[in-house]
Amino acid sequence: MTTGDDSGTPPGDGADHPTGESLDRLTENLATVETLTKRLVEVMSRRKPHSPSIDAPSQELFAKAASAYWTEMVHNPAKIFEHQLSFWSSSVKHFMEAQQALASGKFKAPEDPGPRDPRFKNPLWDTHPYFNFLKQQYLINAQGIRQAVEDVADLDPVEKKRLNYFAGQIVEMMSPTNFLATNPDALERAVATEGMSLVKGLENLIADLEAHDGELVVRLADDTAFEMGNNIATTPGSVVFRNRMLELIQYKPATETVKEIPLLIVPPWINKFYILDLKAQNSLIKWLTEQGYTVFVVSWVNPDENYADVGMEEYVEEGFLTAMGEVRKICGTKKLNVVGYCIAGTTLALTLSLMKKRGDDSVNSATFFTALTDFSDQGEFTPFLQNDFVDGIQGEIEKDGYLPSYLMSRTFSFLRANDLVYQPAIRNYMLGETPPAFDLLYWNGDGTNLPGKMAVQYLRQLCQGNAFSGDGLDLMGQRLHIKDMDVPLCAIACETDHIAPWKDSYRGVQMMGSNDRTFIMTQSGHIAGIVNPPSKKKYGHYINPDMTLDPDTWKDTGTFHEGSWWPTWDAWLRPQSGRDVPAREPGDSTHPVLAPAPGTYVAIKAR
Repeated sequence: MTTGDDSGTPPGDGADHPTGESLDRLTENLATVETLTKRLVEVMSRRKPHSPSIDAPSQELFAKAASAYWTEMVHNPAKIFEHQLSFWSSSVKHFMEAQQALASGKFKAPEDPGPRDPRFKNPLWDTHPYFNFLKQQYLINAQGIRQAVEDVADLDPVEKKRLNYFAGQIVEMMSPTNFLATNPDALERAVATEGMSLVKGLENLIADLEAHDGELVVRLADDTAFEMGNNIATTPGSVVFRNRMLELIQYKPATETVKEIPLLIVPPWINKFYILDLKAQNSLIKWLTEQGYTVFVVSWVNPDENYADVGMEEYVEEGFLTAMGEVRKICGTKKLNVVGYCIAGTTLALTLSLMKKRGDDSVNSATFFTALTDFSDQGEFTPFLQNDFVDGIQGEIEKDGYLPSYLMSRTFSFLRANDLVYQPAIRNYMLGETPPAFDLLYWNGDGTNLPGKMAVQYLRQLCQGNAFSGDGLDLMGQRLHIKDMDVPLCAIACETDHIAPWKDSYRGVQMMGSNDRTFIMTQSGHIAGIVNPPSKKKYGHYINPDMTLDPDTWKDTGTFHEGSWWPTWDAWLRPQSGRDVPAREPGDSTHPVLAPAPGTYVAIKAR
């Protein structure tokens, strides 16, 4: 693909002139686009209508913002006029510079080093007057919008945060890179491929829409490149128990002896468990078997309308407590160690509180991966955790009995819209490229639904009400509180995690009742920070035994260690795991092998 040069020659001049034959092919491909467009219209018609409140905030937010803006103008008109005049001046000056450059007789843009923004890496954004004008005016407009939002002073902090977020979404959406006519990469590719890139792009778009009944979920990875149990989720093991909520996988030992106390890993049911077993090189599950642990993992069912009445109670009783009991039966032990990841970490905390109330001390130690137990700060999810959005989600749940995976996927994606929505859409739909064969992105697209009752409980009682670390959460006949947890515990949080911010995770651990608490903060984010094998020698981690400190002081006075946190956790877990015993093969006489790992539930696709 040509990207232009600094000579000032318009693309397509001279030797690059299309021939009659290539123009014929271009015409044919554009005709194909027209045919595909009819198919596009057909699939879009299958899209089910849903509540507008899950697409945008209520009009009340914008009304309040407008009122606050006009109030500021009345009380401080000079400030508002200054910002408006600055925007007008920048726009007019920019137009005059572009006009002067063209009037000079040279087909070139004004002098402009260009922003260090990957969206504008094509040289034409800096050298071609048309694209340069679009880019610069977009940046001027973006700054104008941000300044207007900043000028809104008399708003509640939560509303101001939401206004900032949604204004940012508008700014990102309106980037000229997101439209064919104003994207030089896409236009050059269309010419170079005689329109075939547009044909392939439209086919990619239609395929993504057809996969979700008219809802657009941008595919991030080539889903034909991976086969479960073949080149992903390949650690040897067996399903040794199954109920309507989960399959329990026991992994084949990799050592002659193992630690007596088994390890149960409970992943989030928002995603699938094999994030911890993507491939041999970065599989935490495989690594743990190699360290001499008997490893069990829960693989949750992908719920549908039949699970409408399943709540947090069932995830605790039929999920955690049942899996714990089966693990102890198979291994013949009174104790086990348990890991909870993300929402499963939150639910592990609820389970430990319930067990304390019931006098059940079978959990020897608990580990939390990127888990929130205190929701007093809603962080980046603030825009989506207000009543207008949650009301809309609850309305959708009442229709089908479950929360469709695409709604969650969309929410998470728009927290990083450029990376997870717009750039992949440009590659797939404008450039006609096949998504990359990337295991992590494949997993990210393999979503799950949430049972209706459970989703509402989680959003209302935990995320909005913060009951567990507040007055207590009423569940299963008990009032559960974060202070009830008194087992030895280790928590791992990730420095740049935008889903479970490390400071929020730290604050929750501080509230727990245990006298034996270890906190590890690893570099990177929610996934890459956890899936960080020692062999990569990539992200380091912080530790500090003083849990009385505020988060920033804890980090500043802590010790930084190069490399993965896995060995540090292993050093903590090993003393919690008892003596060495002969390695255990999966199952026993009362737990026959039901299926090879990764099992059958993991293959159920979200609808």
